[in-house]
Amino acid sequence: MRVLLIYPLFPKSFWSFEKAIALVGRKALLPPLGLVTVAAILPQQWEFKLVDRNVTQITEADWDWADLVILSAMIVQKEDFLVQIQEAKRRGKPVAVGGPYPTALPDEAKTAGADYLILDEGEITLPMFVEALERGENTGIFRSGEEKPDVTQTPIPRFDLLEFSAYADMSVQFSRGCPFQCEFCDIIVLYGRKPRTKTPAQLLAELERLYELGWRGTIFMVDDNFIGNKRNVKLLLKELKPWMVKHSYPFSFITEASVDLAQDQELIDMMVQCNFGSVFLGIETPDEESLALTRKYQNTRDSLSEAVHAITRSGLRVMAGFIIGFDGEKRGAGERIVQFVEKTAISIAFFSMLQALPNTALWHRLNKEGRLRSELANINQTTLTNFVPTRPLEEIAREYIEAFWKLYEPERFLNRAYRQSMVLAQAKYPKIRRTTKKKLTWATLRPLLIILWKQGVVRKTRWQFWRNLYSLYRHYRGGLRRYISLCSELEHFLEYRLIVKQQIEAQLAEYLAEEAKIIKVSL
Repeated sequence: MRVLLIYPLFPKSFWSFEKAIALVGRKALLPPLGLVTVAAILPQQWEFKLVDRNVTQITEADWDWADLVILSAMIVQKEDFLVQIQEAKRRGKPVAVGGPYPTALPDEAKTAGADYLILDEGEITLPMFVEALERGENTGIFRSGEEKPDVTQTPIPRFDLLEFSAYADMSVQFSRGCPFQCEFCDIIVLYGRKPRTKTPAQLLAELERLYELGWRGTIFMVDDNFIGNKRNVKLLLKELKPWMVKHSYPFSFITEASVDLAQDQELIDMMVQCNFGSVFLGIETPDEESLALTRKYQNTRDSLSEAVHAITRSGLRVMAGFIIGFDGEKRGAGERIVQFVEKTAISIAFFSMLQALPNTALWHRLNKEGRLRSELANINQTTLTNFVPTRPLEEIAREYIEAFWKLYEPERFLNRAYRQSMVLAQAKYPKIRRTTKKKLTWATLRPLLIILWKQGVVRKTRWQFWRNLYSLYRHYRGGLRRYISLCSELEHFLEYRLIVKQQIEAQLAEYLAEEAKIIKVSL
């Protein structure tokens, strides 16, 4: 059996970092970890070919080679996902689909022509699919119901199928699930509220495989809440540290965690000593009433700003997610988010309008209240809410545009990047340096020269850029690399904030026109 694994295109988004990635000669931020895990679970006597459409195109030779096509996608990849199903069917290929989007909205994939729907978690449903093939079945829907797989049995992903040189970062997963009950979150719908983890030996074997294949650099621990099971995380970190020392720190790590990380200094210190450099926190909003209403109670127990400061002072760069449009939200929510980000010097603030994702508690509540404008949410930052909010949508949208614009105004961003870099440079544990030095090449020198030119010569904030650089060089040289890295990311955000502004304004104009028609008809 020859299997063509296809990963659909991502639209330009906050997470895509096109400009920053292009500077270092890469094509995409992260590889499709789900698909290379699928390839590891399926029979290993099968042949596999992976085409990530964010990295390369599918050729006619690829289509001709395949006996079976398998696609996986998130909601944001919907458009190209549906197109690729149709392309496969046009060539007479049987199509199997899985992943978060088909699991949430299986009828859409079925309508597009998918033959097999491999839903929920693949450790359970992929063997069901293989058995159906062996029985000669041409269609099927495979679900695990309430059962959750034991991820300690998950094999090492087929990292060998990836084109390493195309990606800025690599990915691994230690756990699935989150113990909290945030109303808007689909993670607890997909993976449950009981975090399931791999064993330390299992995760180290995955890192060893990446090391053997030649990967050196950043690895994103893609867990939606890395510290959901703190006991098991500490067991992992205890074994990860000597492995990192033995291998001369070949990787640095990024992950996502809940804000209660700030309450466990031992855990923070262990992460830093294992070369975790950044952590993404779901802060959502500084408005405590909104947090309580959306059941994000873990963010109401302590001061959010103090939590961010505590984590940063310990040596972890904080990135954070923010949302506008919660029920009961008061006017000025966008500006309060901007003020919070400025106060805490969070360099990268992911900001979006609230979306009711399929089958979440929020989606069910709004559906019951008759407030859903669309059953399909788009988790990009360029979409209005897919429900009727409790305050005027126009007010929310204009606050969102203004706040997004302010967050990535160059002077503000450089100020936050400098302040954050200074704090991190003074952290308890200094940045870990590899014992084997990287050679200086044109590939590493080129992005630095571009940043120095664009931000140190061309842009109006050039004097601020150089002052920050000189201050770090003079006082805390350990912050220089991080500051330059953040400056490279600014290139992406400057373009993306314009996209957000244009697309939200266009959608708002369309929405207001429709509202005006409804009012006119009713009169």
